[in-house]
Amino acid sequence: MKKTVHDIDVKDKKVIVRCDFNVPFDEKLTITDDRRIVGALPTIRYLLGNGAAVILMSHLGRPKGVYDAKLSLAPVAKRLSELLEREVWFRSVPEVIDDAVRERAAALLPGEVMLLENTRFRSEEENNDAAFAKELASLADIFVNDAFGSAHRMHSSTAGIAGYLPSAEGYLIEREVKFLGTALERPMRPFTAILGGAKVKDKIRVIEALIEKADTILIGGGMAYTFLKAQGYEIGTSILDESGLDLALSLMEKAKLKCVDFLLPVDVKAGKEFSNDTETAYFDADKIDPAWAGMDIGPKTTLKYSRIIETSGTVLWNGPMGVFEMPTFAEGTRRIAEAMANAKGTTIIGGGDSAAAVELFGLADKMSHISTGGGASLEFLEEGTLACLSVIDDKEAAR
Repeated sequence: MKKTVHDIDVKDKKVIVRCDFNVPFDEKLTITDDRRIVGALPTIRYLLGNGAAVILMSHLGRPKGVYDAKLSLAPVAKRLSELLEREVWFRSVPEVIDDAVRERAAALLPGEVMLLENTRFRSEEENNDAAFAKELASLADIFVNDAFGSAHRMHSSTAGIAGYLPSAEGYLIEREVKFLGTALERPMRPFTAILGGAKVKDKIRVIEALIEKADTILIGGGMAYTFLKAQGYEIGTSILDESGLDLALSLMEKAKLKCVDFLLPVDVKAGKEFSNDTETAYFDADKIDPAWAGMDIGPKTTLKYSRIIETSGTVLWNGPMGVFEMPTFAEGTRRIAEAMANAKGTTIIGGGDSAAAVELFGLADKMSHISTGGGASLEFLEEGTLACLSVIDDKEAAR
């Protein structure tokens, strides 16, 4: 068990917190979705309420070690000030830390907050450079990691810094580990996993891990056509991961040996072209017309999958059922989201496109948990932990 903010005394201490403020902006540099900022508030408010001076840091985008004004965290500082109803001190400097930043950090009082500039403006960040990690650590007494979405990346601000300060997890990471960890190790059964996405090879390790844990695996999205083709079925012009055909057969065989129900679509909604305005038709999944491409699961599959989902004790969903960005082919994904919302068991959305889908359909508040990290949640499902979490102090560890 790793230490959390509850396991450390933060009174009159300077606490540096790694957050995930990698939020989207419009062309006017206005934040269009502040959910990641809001998600960090419980940890920040706990630290402030318990007498800490708080220094926040995050990356934004991919500046590749070069200063880019369009990727400055200045708008984040402004939004944080509004949400916290107090000033968040911020200074935009390419080097992230300069003398003025050091002086402000040294003078920061309990209850005050400052935000560092985009850590990826420093080329050392993504290399987990020890000198940069030590420079960040020099600003504070304690390190708290609350950036689950970046916890699979061993960078200076996510991992290296933990080698120089006492460390703990924030509320956001604690919640992610609780839901994803329980789903893997102690799920309420039946445990159903729903997997979508384009390519089998992109999720092979996740599928292999879930074959060891789940009672039922429901396959949708683009990868379903590779599984169908591997069985010799006609898939028309549907997306195909040719390099994954043998892999698909081996995964189905592994599931059979483990007595896991591994279900594929029984029907699909197809289009003549990859367009929202294209002509559409429904086909049985084992005989799609050669001139058509499967773009969504069909109504028979939706009904079959929904019944399983609604009677499951735990449901984990990662990957849409079709091209849900196009309204014409969003029905399957929407129906699965509705089944998740109606399920009596624990429902977990594994980040990425699945999270975007439940938000789009207005069902996010009906889910037990929505992961904040797509790539991180996948790696957690594969490994049962994340690289940056392993460097956090254990509860029983003493410095």
